[in-house]
Amino acid sequence: MEAWLAPGGSFGWFGTENYDAARFVLQRGIAAIYLVAFVAALRQFPALLGERGLLPVPRLLDRVPMKGVPTLFRLGYTDRRLRVMCWAGVALAASVVVGVPQAGPPWLPMITFLAMYGLYLSLVNVGQVFFGFGWESLLLEAGFLAAFLGSDQTPTPIIVILAFRWLAFRVEFGAGLIKIRGDPVWRDLTALYYHHETQPMPGPLSWYFHHLPKPLHRAEVAANHVVQLVVPFLLFAPQPVATWAAAAVIATQAWLVISGNFAWLNWLTMLIAFSATGDGVLSALIPTLAPTEATRATPAAFAVVVAGAGLLTLVLSYWPVRNLLSRHQRMNASFNHWHLVGAYGAFGSITRRRHEIVVEGSAVADPGDGDWHEYVFAGKPGPVDRRPRQFAPYHLRLDWGMWFLGLGSASQYAWFDPFLDRLLLADPAVLRLLADDPFDGARPAWVRARVFAYRYSTPAERRGSGAWWVRREVADLARPRRLTP
Repeated sequence: MEAWLAPGGSFGWFGTENYDAARFVLQRGIAAIYLVAFVAALRQFPALLGERGLLPVPRLLDRVPMKGVPTLFRLGYTDRRLRVMCWAGVALAASVVVGVPQAGPPWLPMITFLAMYGLYLSLVNVGQVFFGFGWESLLLEAGFLAAFLGSDQTPTPIIVILAFRWLAFRVEFGAGLIKIRGDPVWRDLTALYYHHETQPMPGPLSWYFHHLPKPLHRAEVAANHVVQLVVPFLLFAPQPVATWAAAAVIATQAWLVISGNFAWLNWLTMLIAFSATGDGVLSALIPTLAPTEATRATPAAFAVVVAGAGLLTLVLSYWPVRNLLSRHQRMNASFNHWHLVGAYGAFGSITRRRHEIVVEGSAVADPGDGDWHEYVFAGKPGPVDRRPRQFAPYHLRLDWGMWFLGLGSASQYAWFDPFLDRLLLADPAVLRLLADDPFDGARPAWVRARVFAYRYSTPAERRGSGAWWVRREVADLARPRRLTP
């Protein structure tokens, strides 16, 4: 039986000595993802959402009542205020990564994580489509739960460990259900015939994954169903079963890390799943990780606060449970403005064909076919001879928006016209979001956007041309435009 009823003080029953390694990984790992998120916001938020951004937050605040929406920008937004908040988030996250708050009383990491949660929540709630991803809510919920893990002076609260397992369950089981319910290619095991080629942002190995034998693709999908529909229940089993269930989740998420770029989704899921890993199992595998025998007391006030957080999680679980049981399951749904205890899931449907938006400019007053030059984005496919790169867990928000635009998502058009105008102005903030500006900071005379169908080159085509992609034009998205006098 797991050592959930550990001794130590009047509230010793509240903690466990069997999950110190899990707490170590959860606190530092989640803080590291927050660090990445705040750095990404520093680099991208002003250009995308700032005072002169593509979807300016001040305009949102003027247009939409923010009553009831928790954000520090309710009293006004400035780029300077944004940068101060992000740098504060970076400093807080870095302190947890190196273990400073954990060395103090349990209130210190609690305050640190709640501050990070509040700062990032302020960004997400005004981030519009650029922050409309399920892993934003996942990071917020994980950061909120991490606030109640205590410090090195206290046992690890078992309530919080169970809350993390419930979060891992919702991520995995929700994704499994949405796949089975959503698209026949998951049911007939052919989803990976398409996924590696059409996923939002391929990685450096995605071409190779796509060209694996089809029987192996079918086996991968079948294994995925087992891990997402069966294994999540085992996260709540006694040890060592729970640890092996966590290992299965971590292994499949690592497979996704090396086969694509999904920001911090897979990295964070691996961290959350680690909550089911027991110290006893780890020390049996690696004797140097044997747990300490020190007796640590849980302060009564801290126990009460943790119990309150556990009760809140239990109450808010009504909505995601109802969503999981519904035939009309929603994917990546938040049921409150605090982004707590939401519904998760990814790739309920698989795109069969890849359409990419290619943006070009010309410095010539009357351009011909040979006078157009392509703007190269950092992560999304562009020039056919450029190998995809690894960016995750870093999040390239503009590139993801371009992928959704290629799918015909109407929600993306609001920022695309301003984006083209910024290119005509050679706006430095926007140009810094790109990998290559063909005009080296000078203003083009014209810009345009065309839609291309992309597919991976075959091994024979790759050997002959060195190209990773083959593309053909299918439509115009934005006809040539220039600045009007």
